[in-house]
Amino acid sequence: MRAYILITGVIFAIVALVHLLRLLWDWPAEVAGLAVPPWVSWIAFLVAGALAIWAFSLVAGDRRGGSQ
Repeated sequence: MRAYILITGVIFAIVALVHLLRLLWDWPAEVAGLAVPPWVSWIAFLVAGALAIWAFSLVAGDRRGGSQ
């Protein structure tokens, strides 16, 4: 279970990083031909970042012998 949580944390961190890069470098994004506004990436960055931090904290708590 620890490996699964670590892998999902890494995936969420990568997703958060890509959204942050989209915001910093002003990359355009389209879904089904519709332009995606930048505020969507802000929300996605915050959500993916929070999920990554949560996953990493669970893994760190497991290493210390804590129970989640």
